[in-house]
Amino acid sequence: MTSWPLCHDVLETEVARVDVEELLSQRRSEVLDDAFAALQRSAAVHYELSGEEFTRERLAELFDIVVTALHDRELAPVGSYAEGVAEHRFEAGFGISEVQTAFNVMEEAMWRQAVVGVPADELAEAVGLLGTILGFGKDALARRYVSLSSQRHVPTLDLSALFAGTQG
Repeated sequence: MTSWPLCHDVLETEVARVDVEELLSQRRSEVLDDAFAALQRSAAVHYELSGEEFTRERLAELFDIVVTALHDRELAPVGSYAEGVAEHRFEAGFGISEVQTAFNVMEEAMWRQAVVGVPADELAEAVGLLGTILGFGKDALARRYVSLSSQRHVPTLDLSALFAGTQG
């Protein structure tokens, strides 16, 4: 058959695909610095009060869980991690928006590196994977946080003002 050698030749000459996991691992410090700077600009009060070392360590944990999920193609550990983050930050008094912001700045920092380092024809898959992993994490975080907040009054989730009427 002549189709096998032709097919084999195409595979041999194909340009190597960029591994987004490897790219991000190589650019870990840039991603973490970028995410930290963005989180600082967001004025997330509890992260500011917790200090730079705490904040950088938490961002590094998030980075590592995302890169591991890229490697393993497994979301369950991301969900467990995000639920644990929700529990710890809830108990420490962090608002859900602060924690969601930390996930968002990590996603943006990772996307920026992917846009620069991944060929255009592979970019949709790379950002799709990142969006899926971080979106899943944000969803798990929000579900757990809301579950915890439903057990007691939390000012950051007090929606009673929306239903108080229009009289001032």
